[in-house]
Amino acid sequence: MSMFKGIEFAQPIFLWLFLIIPAMIAWYVWREQKLYGHLSISAIKGFSVPTKSIIPRLRHLGIVLRSLALVALILALARPQTSLSWQNSTTEGIDIVIASDISGSMLAEDFQPNRLEAGKNIAIDFIKNRPDDRIGLVIFSGESFTQCPLTIDHDVLINLFKDIKYGMIDDGTAIGMGLATAVNRLKGSEAKSKVIILLTDGSNNMGSIPPITAAEIAKQFNIRVYTVGIGTKGFAPYPVQTPFGIQYQRMPVDVDEGTLTKIANITGGKYFRATDNEKLKSIYEQIDKLEKAKIDVTQYHKKTELFLPFAIIALLFLLLEFGLKNTLLKGALT
Repeated sequence: MSMFKGIEFAQPIFLWLFLIIPAMIAWYVWREQKLYGHLSISAIKGFSVPTKSIIPRLRHLGIVLRSLALVALILALARPQTSLSWQNSTTEGIDIVIASDISGSMLAEDFQPNRLEAGKNIAIDFIKNRPDDRIGLVIFSGESFTQCPLTIDHDVLINLFKDIKYGMIDDGTAIGMGLATAVNRLKGSEAKSKVIILLTDGSNNMGSIPPITAAEIAKQFNIRVYTVGIGTKGFAPYPVQTPFGIQYQRMPVDVDEGTLTKIANITGGKYFRATDNEKLKSIYEQIDKLEKAKIDVTQYHKKTELFLPFAIIALLFLLLEFGLKNTLLKGALT
């Protein structure tokens, strides 16, 4: 029925009580037959049929009103609810900024084809799976800048993501600056949820803003930061140009897990460690689920109870039956 479109029931088990109604009507019909009986005759020709008052014909109105009252009461007990959460799906999504390290160490090939390209490809898949969110991109190495501001036009964002490469800015690892730039992009956002995904494979060694200071600023603007440390355990193969072509050197992996964990804890996010392509993909999937869960909780609390109108309707039907039984139809209702 259209009147129940968009309505859910908090206690649907009470709807089984509707089975009482046909049983009640069947009992009423059986009682009527017992009380009044019937007489079969072959024809009524020759009998004068007196004109009957309409009031006796309304003696069944009582069972009708009681049935309607019971229907309304059962609906009230089932606690119908309506939710306004549908309004959030387009007007109140999540704003996400991906802050990606593009320093020279991101060329290490413990990921395929290397850390930078693997991070780009997996992040692009993440973007494609969140079509309703505004997403932006910040890149950093020795300094940081915004590659793409928050946008719902994900085709433009993906093209700009594909364009990032090592050497766009001076080398180094300015984690604090990258985080601060991402915070600056989100500070004016009115989204229900503001998120930064920070990916790096090193330790902060450049920039004028310490990472923990940037995290404290993010906290002030209610921005959650998910930090991801990229790199296998121990050593990773790193390509080096030599007069004899590209040679590979085993370079130590220097992920500052302590700082990344503190950043996540301060802002209410979570720290992850990615040691290969599959692990990084899994991390993005976990972040995707975490943020969708937060929006689901927000929608749940927007439900509105609707049981009271049904309870009032049930009362009105009972009062109407009582009034008719004791006034206009006194003695007629059963």
